Amino acid sequence: MNINDDILTNLNAIIATFSSEEQQHFIQFLETKNKRSDTKNIQLFKLLSEDEQDSKSICHILYKKDNKPAYHALRKRLYQSLIDFVANQKLTDENSVDLQLIKYILAARHFLAYKNPKIAYPILDKAELLAQEHQLYPILNEIYHTKIQYAYLHPTVHLETLIDKFRSNQKHYFIEEELNMVYAKIRHALNNIVYKGEILDFETILNNTLQEHHIEISESLSFKSLYQLTTIVSLSAFVTNDYLKIESFLLDTYEKLKSHKTKDKQLFYHIQVIYIIANTLFRNKKFTASQEYLELMKSLCSQQRHKYKKSFILKYTLLKALNLNYTSEQDQAIMLLESVLQDQHNDVETVLDINLSLVMFYLQKEDLKNAKRISSSFYHTDNYYSEKAGKEWTIKKNLVEIILYIELDELDLVDSRLKSFKRAYITYLKDINQERVITYLHLIEHYYKHPKTVTSKVFNDKVETSFTWVENKQEDIFVMSFFAWLKSKMTSRPLYTVTLELIDQAKSVN
Repeated sequence: MNINDDILTNLNAIIATFSSEEQQHFIQFLETKNKRSDTKNIQLFKLLSEDEQDSKSICHILYKKDNKPAYHALRKRLYQSLIDFVANQKLTDENSVDLQLIKYILAARHFLAYKNPKIAYPILDKAELLAQEHQLYPILNEIYHTKIQYAYLHPTVHLETLIDKFRSNQKHYFIEEELNMVYAKIRHALNNIVYKGEILDFETILNNTLQEHHIEISESLSFKSLYQLTTIVSLSAFVTNDYLKIESFLLDTYEKLKSHKTKDKQLFYHIQVIYIIANTLFRNKKFTASQEYLELMKSLCSQQRHKYKKSFILKYTLLKALNLNYTSEQDQAIMLLESVLQDQHNDVETVLDINLSLVMFYLQKEDLKNAKRISSSFYHTDNYYSEKAGKEWTIKKNLVEIILYIELDELDLVDSRLKSFKRAYITYLKDINQERVITYLHLIEHYYKHPKTVTSKVFNDKVETSFTWVENKQEDIFVMSFFAWLKSKMTSRPLYTVTLELIDQAKSVN
């Protein structure tokens, strides 16, 4: 890919993040910026926003001929304008406090350079209070540095008190930076596990990394740091499928966040934390509580002129639909997911999750036609899906497709999928100690080859002794959904009914 291809890809990616309102604001920004009436940047932006034409077609629309040099130059200018617009918008919307503090520091330093501390220090005092309120430790560092540096000009300043404040702030700054490094290392390790299929002991990595950076959970942390901590903890649950272990920690941490000084200034992180809690409660089969947090998430997304709605709408919709599906509202869940897929979305991973959930819902509903329709959208290779959604997601997709082909009685496809699955994943599943998946695959294969025997006591006993069972309250909800399909065959009962019964049994334990 050359630089021009990179620019076009980036243009499309940037534009995809814009809401309709932001698109209108950007057009106004271009209109103000344009000095000539024949500038084609607005026309190019509108064509790219529609996402209906390829690069060659757009070039011909703009120039009535193949004028690659002019087209590439126009794209570069539009790219720069987009970067300028986004940067200006973020400076205005999100960093007004940071900017104001920087202005205070620069102004104070100007007055100090002219040896006028009586003007400078009140400005620095005001900046200090504002920075403390927002827990902006790096900027506080600069404020104290400046106050200490010029303390000799201002005899009334108590230097030792300033030095104590500076050192105290450094401790907070150090903890925040250390946690940021922990967060980066954990995300890196998780990416290697989820998307590259590396065999790593995630819990050991997590514990060792926290110890290495001397992070204590009990520390008084900034809002961002608490968000990062909740994310790290939720990642450990994602890898181990043990969401029960983290629920109380997340709820306790959120109690701290609710009264946090900078809560209103950290809307994006606030929404993320609410989503993590809602997802954890769903995974623990606490659907009512999960939906309460989803409503809070929806309310937060409506703040600041719906600034973050587009960023979270897919995740919110998927989790809401999953809650509905497991509380006997399957038709509503299906309608919700089908409606959101009518539009183009930039979040490929969540779109894949939505499609796979829809296939599962339709299977539970025994609507095989629609299950096959949605499943047909999975036409890429397994490598593609592992890169986009992770190895575990790709394994689930393959298992769902095998079950679908069995239901459709497409036996040739069942055979080929079973063989390719064993070839691709058996060794990997053994390496990560997921023999349960292998056992489940063998039981599926047994049903496929000997369907009449699955209602027998012999098969029932085989199932009971094949798995290492965990408590219902701890068992993963999606694992239970897969097992429900097998149990429905063993009991000759509707799949959705059996699924809800298994979930209700687990809920009664909770």
